Amino acid sequence: MPTARTVLLAAGGLFVAAQLVPFRPGNGPVTQEPSWDSPETRALAKRACFDCHSNEAVTPWYGHVAPVSWVVRHHMDEGRAALNFSTFDQPQKEAHEAAEEVEEGEMPPGFYTPFHSEAQLSEAETAALIAGLEATLGSEHGGHH
Repeated sequence: MPTARTVLLAAGGLFVAAQLVPFRPGNGPVTQEPSWDSPETRALAKRACFDCHSNEAVTPWYGHVAPVSWVVRHHMDEGRAALNFSTFDQPQKEAHEAAEEVEEGEMPPGFYTPFHSEAQLSEAETAALIAGLEATLGSEHGGHH
């Protein structure tokens, strides 16, 4: 049976080896943002959405350490594939769903806000973000307002 020291050394070796896997969070270029309805909407989206839905993500230090970095990168890739506020010169197939996702409490996701206090919006801020996203991106219920 392996000793505790052997297990710790093996775990440490695996941790160090994991750091060599080049799957880390990163940002691409900002090519075009949407035509925001107001600076307030952009500021609220920046606080609550940009870390997964833009190329302006701010990743905390632990988000650069594997295996956490792998999870962070995966979430960022998924988020940007659905909606990327930094690449509005390209089709954004799910942009019209953004307001509804916030309204239904799906976004920002529950696993994200405990680690990112700035994304914890008040009821008034959430209502303003929903209205701003509808005005900026349209909604499921039909186009821009």
